[in-house]
Amino acid sequence: MSKRLWKSHELKKGYDVVIIGGGVNGLATAYYLAKMGMKNIAVLESKFVGYGGSGRNTAILRSNYRTPEGIRFYEQSMGMYRDLAQELDYNLMFSEQGHFTLGHSESSISGLVTRAENNKALNVNSYMLDPKEIKGMLPEIDITDHPRYPVMGALYHPPGGIIRHDAVVWAYCKEAEKLGVEVHNLTTVEDVSIKNGKITGVKTNRGQVSCGKLLSAVAGWSSEVCGKVGLKLPIATYPLQAMVTESYKPWLHHVVVSSTLHIYLSQTDRGELVCGNGIDNYTHYGMQSTLGFLEGYAAHVLELFPILHNVKVQRSWAGLCDMTPDYGPIISKINEIEGFYLNGGWGTYGFKAGPASGYNTAKMIFDDKEPEMIEAFSFYRFQNNTLGGEKAAASVGN
Repeated sequence: MSKRLWKSHELKKGYDVVIIGGGVNGLATAYYLAKMGMKNIAVLESKFVGYGGSGRNTAILRSNYRTPEGIRFYEQSMGMYRDLAQELDYNLMFSEQGHFTLGHSESSISGLVTRAENNKALNVNSYMLDPKEIKGMLPEIDITDHPRYPVMGALYHPPGGIIRHDAVVWAYCKEAEKLGVEVHNLTTVEDVSIKNGKITGVKTNRGQVSCGKLLSAVAGWSSEVCGKVGLKLPIATYPLQAMVTESYKPWLHHVVVSSTLHIYLSQTDRGELVCGNGIDNYTHYGMQSTLGFLEGYAAHVLELFPILHNVKVQRSWAGLCDMTPDYGPIISKINEIEGFYLNGGWGTYGFKAGPASGYNTAKMIFDDKEPEMIEAFSFYRFQNNTLGGEKAAASVGN
């Protein structure tokens, strides 16, 4: 009989830190907090670990962002991902494949050139390719002038790749448990207790729990949790749909993205094509795929790869994306409520941030101040008019 990776626990009456959300950001935070020496920690997950965005994303990793703050942060995360399998003692199936962001117009090429130069300035490996160079690396792509949006060039990011997303979540959960963290599935936070401006605990479907520090790390449900403490967030939640095909002989050895066509795809070690779209154009909390998505994606991807005309879809799904106005996350203390911390606003790129997000959030909770790496992601940038501008590197949802 195989051994379970983590245990079931009775819910105690109190913890030093309670983390709401059993996805990669919540579990990574718990793991790094425990490594820093804080042991009495509970992770509360209303479904099961990895149920939300951590189990519904397309597992793409990259650091070729546009702003200095974003590039540095995601490069830290990429560096941590490279060593994560060894640290967590688990095969995460990390594969550096190279990441193409295609340009289909002069304006998009101009934006990609800017990103390439910003990346180079911060020692991140990214550079431009012309259509012939793209064709040499992606023989099946159509670089003729037949499509509505011909390929005019691409930003190429060699370190970009894919990872087994559920393995990352399981591994963080496993190692956090070894360090004394309790992970509670099927535990819903129904209310938050505050006294004299300080966090005192949470009410759950399994009873009242006291705590001195509380972290919300629930991605698309951030507005719901923060509403319980009277905090209004500059966040809108949109579904992002994706699908996976049946297995085929490996032919796509890179990650390919087109922000103009709002599509991206990669191929797993098992031969499946993992395909994603841009976010839906209206807000809601549905996690069902739609026929419109499948039809639209098929039409667009065939413009790039006509050879896919007979590919069969195995399954499709949707995940929730918590979008901020500047497409940057919120990792922040909430000064008005002592002991309350927020990790959210990840939009379509929270999973690739997991290690850096967890480490910096843990350091913020442990030291009770925001590390320099995440100062630009403060909740108060929306009050101080110091917003970032990451949309150019995140608009296609990957």
